[in-house]
Amino acid sequence: MKDLLLINASVLTQDGVIEIGFISIKDGKIIETGPITSLPQHQAEVIELPEDSTIVPGFIDVHIHGAGGADTMDGTTEAITTMASVLPEEGTTSFLATTITQDQLAIMKALENAAEYISHHNHPGKAEVLGLHLEGPFINEARKGAQPSQHIITPDIELFAKMQEASGNNIRLVTLAPEKENGNALISYLAEHGVIASVGHSDATYAQMAEAVKAGATHVTHLFNGMRGMHHRDPGVAGAALLFEELKIEMIADGIHVVPEMLDLSIRAKGTDGVILITDSMRAKCLKNGSYDLGGQEVNVADGKALLADGTLAGSILKMKDSLQNMMQFTGISLEEAVKLASENPARQLNIFDRKGSIATGKDADLVVLDNNHEVAMTFCRGVASYTR
Repeated sequence: MKDLLLINASVLTQDGVIEIGFISIKDGKIIETGPITSLPQHQAEVIELPEDSTIVPGFIDVHIHGAGGADTMDGTTEAITTMASVLPEEGTTSFLATTITQDQLAIMKALENAAEYISHHNHPGKAEVLGLHLEGPFINEARKGAQPSQHIITPDIELFAKMQEASGNNIRLVTLAPEKENGNALISYLAEHGVIASVGHSDATYAQMAEAVKAGATHVTHLFNGMRGMHHRDPGVAGAALLFEELKIEMIADGIHVVPEMLDLSIRAKGTDGVILITDSMRAKCLKNGSYDLGGQEVNVADGKALLADGTLAGSILKMKDSLQNMMQFTGISLEEAVKLASENPARQLNIFDRKGSIATGKDADLVVLDNNHEVAMTFCRGVASYTR
């Protein structure tokens, strides 16, 4: 692995912006940052960047099913490798491979495959698989969205423990419906075992949400989508998500799943500390319009939308870089604040902020070079150039 020195660009560090700065990288880690005037003696490969570009921390996608024709549920090394290879093009340097409600054997196969990938193939130069997001099968059919109803089951601690074993203990986040029988018991079990319990595909009332938070829920899956919405006599899942400080919310900021005004409302309610940007993308991302598979269902992709035959939204084809740009446009937040939603907040939620989520000495050199239009020009995954436009 080569030692690198990135120079001339603005650097968005953990402590503020360095206008014309440098980042020194050794063994895949950031070893120093500073203004170009204090550039140290070096024997590294120098990469000169345009002065109107900005280096930001790599984006972390905690909810992504697929990209580039591949899906977590394919259950193959090739599928995860494809995802990890194409994601740096949009600035994503690490992610949670996300499953969908399916036949239990299919879920187990996907979990075992991801475990094997994480153990043997998670090399620098590709987006790092940080673990798994188990979306379903412990959800509410009334709010299933694009999750296949025939495979939805009641929350089951014993079954989850088997799934976690199959995953090599790599399930980091679980989306479930707390109002279902044993829902809060599973939430408590997850919290005790260091797994993020997320409310999603749920028809919970506000009172049931309060119980879920008490049990240990700390996250809400794709806010406003697949959940009981806000009503003036019951704030529902969505209202609770905005009101409980304990809950971090993830959002699909494509302007389709959630209209710009509701994205703006959410930022005003939660602040920039409480929101995490996700893509919830499916295999069709990076590909052309057409028909694609999601959890055994046919999805038609056209005009930026992914829809089931009945018109239900089925994941997205959103890219993280576009998510940032959209949030800046829709809510008026700054680049620094948008990056926080895509990098720092997910890292903090996953309890990996000691090594990812910001540009600071000692952290992984997961870096994205944005041009003056906030488009991705280069991406580095653990110190290796993974994408150059």
